[in-house]
Amino acid sequence: MLLSQLKKLDAYPKTIDDFRIKTYSGAIVSILSGIFILWLFFSQVSLYTTTDIHHELFVDTTRGEKLKINMDITFHHLPCAYLSLDAMDVSGEHQFDVSHTIYKKRLSSTGMPIQDQPIKEDEINKKGAAANPNDKVECGSCYGAEDPSKGIDCCNTCDEVKSAYNKKGWGVDPKTVAQCIREGFNKIVVEQNGEGCQVYGFIVVNKVAGNFHFAPGKSFQQHHIHVHDFQSFKGSFNMSHTINRLSFGNDYPGIKNPLDEVTKTEMVGVGMFQYFVKIVPTMYEGLNGNSISTNQFSVTEHYVLLAKPGEEPTALPGLFFMYDLSPIMMKVTERHRSFASFVTGLCAIVGGVFTVAGILDSVIYQSTKNLQKKIDLGKQG
Repeated sequence: MLLSQLKKLDAYPKTIDDFRIKTYSGAIVSILSGIFILWLFFSQVSLYTTTDIHHELFVDTTRGEKLKINMDITFHHLPCAYLSLDAMDVSGEHQFDVSHTIYKKRLSSTGMPIQDQPIKEDEINKKGAAANPNDKVECGSCYGAEDPSKGIDCCNTCDEVKSAYNKKGWGVDPKTVAQCIREGFNKIVVEQNGEGCQVYGFIVVNKVAGNFHFAPGKSFQQHHIHVHDFQSFKGSFNMSHTINRLSFGNDYPGIKNPLDEVTKTEMVGVGMFQYFVKIVPTMYEGLNGNSISTNQFSVTEHYVLLAKPGEEPTALPGLFFMYDLSPIMMKVTERHRSFASFVTGLCAIVGGVFTVAGILDSVIYQSTKNLQKKIDLGKQG
């Protein structure tokens, strides 16, 4: 008795085979539905195995941190001896002629490396200033730039002469300075004429707005003003370059740096390339739970022609990167879809397709049946 009552709850009543009608249209609908279900099934599997990236935005509350700037830039027509890298920020910190984390590789006019191993910039400076151990220690002339009140009595190296002249606000011609001639400075400049240079490495700056730039000549600060002396390198400066890589902080999977592999060519005259960079602090959290603190950035470009061929530049030619930081931090999180959502999706796909296919088959069958009735009535009339 109880079992017979239970049968009444069956939501799927069955019919005997004698009352089942199979049609060609039903077969076609069933085949197409099966193919569609298989395609959706593999799409669902692919979606399940793919990592989901979730983005969140919130106010950046970090303070007092440092910013690591990674770079790899090729100057196609500017020798390594001409180049100087400087960095400064709104907090007042200046880094002149950065060398301790920067490497330079000399390139031929065709872009091929001239030396097998790149030379670290501070090693170049040490080699240029190295004195012969057999030479006697003497007090070299500063060529009129001596200033005992500032402790400048002797200039025994080319850099000391340049520094003394810079403090006076004078320009110096190394071709007339014995210390520079002895250290082979002029020989290096002549030897590298017509070459290119690949500069790569990193610098560490304060995490505040600032800029870093590549420019010809020796940089120094005079009366709180950033100055470049490029009198030693007379001639035109072609700032054509390729930014092989530029990033702020560590890399993470899928990061895109908009300036990578960007090439700019200076066709005529002397100019200034400017890149205005907006940095967005980013926290990346992988599936394994490890976090990477890094940065993304967007950029706009600008070029200023400073002098036509044969003219003197009205400002400092070079490659300038002006950067600012966004107050908003982005958190990028890797997530895996749960198995429960995967199964739920499969059930929804199979059930939905079967339901729609059943409705479609019923519509086709009834339409065909009604059409056949009308045809039969027409024949009888």
